[in-house]
Amino acid sequence: MTVSINYEQHPCFNPKIKGKFGRVHLPVAPKCNIQCNYCNRKYDCVNESRPGVTSSILSPQQAVLYMDKVLEKQPRITVAGIAGPGDPFANPEETIETMRLLRDRYPDLILCLSSNGLNLKPEYIQEIAKIGVSHVTVTLNAIDPDITQKVYRWVRDGKTIYQGRKGAELLLQRQLEAIANLKAAGIVVKINTIVMPGINDHHIVEVAQKMSEMGADLFNAMALLPTPDTPFQELGEPDAKTLAKIRKECEQYLPQMRHCTRCRADAVGLLGADQSEEFHGCLIACSQAFIPLDQKNRPYVAVASTEGLLVNEHLGEARELQIWKPTENGFTLIETRATPEPGLGFERWKQMAEQLHDCRAVLVSGIGTTPKRVLTKYGIQPVEMSGFIEMGLETIYNGGDVSKLKGKRKSINGVAVGCSGTGEGCG
Repeated sequence: MTVSINYEQHPCFNPKIKGKFGRVHLPVAPKCNIQCNYCNRKYDCVNESRPGVTSSILSPQQAVLYMDKVLEKQPRITVAGIAGPGDPFANPEETIETMRLLRDRYPDLILCLSSNGLNLKPEYIQEIAKIGVSHVTVTLNAIDPDITQKVYRWVRDGKTIYQGRKGAELLLQRQLEAIANLKAAGIVVKINTIVMPGINDHHIVEVAQKMSEMGADLFNAMALLPTPDTPFQELGEPDAKTLAKIRKECEQYLPQMRHCTRCRADAVGLLGADQSEEFHGCLIACSQAFIPLDQKNRPYVAVASTEGLLVNEHLGEARELQIWKPTENGFTLIETRATPEPGLGFERWKQMAEQLHDCRAVLVSGIGTTPKRVLTKYGIQPVEMSGFIEMGLETIYNGGDVSKLKGKRKSINGVAVGCSGTGEGCG
């Protein structure tokens, strides 16, 4: 499809309307594949306004719910973006699904993404272009690997971690490829370059020139924000005069963004009038809401119970799961399903997810990291709780706050009683 570009209602790309239209950043991407020397990603820090910070993480479905509520209170929001708190393409499935759901629900919404470019693969670019993501920002801090290697502690490609010049070369190669592919797809590209005194401040104009040659549309020379507990915490912020000089020199190559507010990963509102604190409670509530991926084709809920009254069994120890459904008079148990044999590791949880293909959730007293990740990927919400089965079912089917179901469980040395403590979910 041809990407539809709207400059008139995107405040980051059009400073004339920054007080008229706003944006919301949806924090669905917690993972990151690089470690910057200026970045310290603290999630729950509502009073801190800088990139990499958010009060909570949303699933794609929760992000749509949050978008609904934001637009109810602030209809001037015209842009929905993903800027972390990690990198959108270190979390490609969550990112693309969120964009797809938003496009289906809000056909006229401007969709944008902000990435370091490392994992911005051609197939992802094709997919976001098909969805109609029109604006992408790539943070590129140098075009010289000798400078780039000073900015990052490490770069992770898949399971391999690179450091020093090798990591810098890989990152730069991927960034340049991504920018070329984005432009080929008809997407507007903004370049963010962080001005770091003594590191790359002498090099910014070269970056702007190269980006102009590659067809970038906008350049944002951003002042470093020194952040505690990072290698660059003592580096210092470039003064306004230095920044103005750099931008003026860069302007001979690309239009400059001078109204950037260094947004949080959960920023919401107009530029310069952020409402993140106001929407903090709403964001938290949405992050705790149970929203199944496919309610129509997942009518049931699985329960780990020893007697059919209480949720009182760890998933890894359960030899069978009860399958419940709602009725006019409450809930009824329709069958039990044997769980896959232990000892299969990851394969056990994959088999279980396939067995529970018609279940929107599984209620358990405890669950390991691996099964939780696998079941969630297959669209089954794991819910840890203690108490009556009916209480859990009411919360699930009525869209309540599942976090309130979780009670304190006895443990020994930090490991839940009844669990082998392997971290694999007793698989």
